[in-house]
Amino acid sequence: MSITPAGESLVTEEEAPRGSTLPRYLLVKAGGALISLAMVVVLGFFSFRILPGSDPAINMTRGRRVSAEEVERLRHEFGLDQPLIIQFFDFVGDLFRGDLGWSYVYNRPVSELIIDRLPATLLLTGTAALLSIVLGLWIGQRAAWKRGSLFDKGQTGLALIFWSVPTFWLGLLLLLIFGGGLRLFPAGGMVTPGTDATGLAYAVDVAWHLVLPVITMVAVVYAQYLMVMRASVLEEMTSDYLTTARAKGLSEDKVRSRHAVPNALLPTVTLIFLTAGGLIGGAVTVETVFSWPGLGFLTFKGLDAPDLPLLQGTFVVFSALVIVMNLIAELVYRLLDPRLKAA
Repeated sequence: MSITPAGESLVTEEEAPRGSTLPRYLLVKAGGALISLAMVVVLGFFSFRILPGSDPAINMTRGRRVSAEEVERLRHEFGLDQPLIIQFFDFVGDLFRGDLGWSYVYNRPVSELIIDRLPATLLLTGTAALLSIVLGLWIGQRAAWKRGSLFDKGQTGLALIFWSVPTFWLGLLLLLIFGGGLRLFPAGGMVTPGTDATGLAYAVDVAWHLVLPVITMVAVVYAQYLMVMRASVLEEMTSDYLTTARAKGLSEDKVRSRHAVPNALLPTVTLIFLTAGGLIGGAVTVETVFSWPGLGFLTFKGLDAPDLPLLQGTFVVFSALVIVMNLIAELVYRLLDPRLKAA
């Protein structure tokens, strides 16, 4: 640092606050996200074209006797007779216009299908995510504070068991017991078939159908938050500031809730965003088991056909959600951690 004749100090470039590099940090992270998205588009286009039986013209005429000329006419109508590189650039150009293609099975624009099914998926995954976060954080911090106790061993053991269970297996088990055997909950769908309920009655009907799918997702997901929260609190328990708080006469509950838990939340907050996108993508299994009319079930129907434009569209949407959530997680982590703000 140097002093001007007027006595004002000048901060050299080397001594400038390093936090001023935030715009460059944002640019680098956003650029990385765009590169990842570009790779997803390329992968999504070419991978689905090497699947066995992925010829849309053949799939559209499945079960019908058609001539070779009719098949070629369909290929020409949908641009499938063009070179693969031409089809790819057409696909990219349509993406920039928000056009995800035309579903061969539903005979509708893919973008419309995704918009129609998105609210159901957000309702399912949003409810499951909220419950998983609350349950995982609450049990995790209490288990850490009572390390080695019966509560700690029992809760962490149970969480790890659920975490290791395949989602589809757990969903089928709950469906068999509570939907088929005991008939306590609906066996599938989002609303009761043929119902004309509106308002509160409709909301209760949807909530009743939501119970088993949400329990399935929560049981598998909440363990991640529990284990990360438990590890973070255990790390904070050795900090000197907790000893100081106890010396001031604070009770153990206040030491935990006011000091240990807030400082232990940082890794869990970033985990929430990291898993949010994957939770939406992971809804494919749960929605298929419970016939929940969301994007996951729509993807399953696209695989069953197979419906090439529909699969491409849902793949791009799911991947984009994961990329965006990962980007938000990195930005939130930088904002919350003072050490990274100055980096």
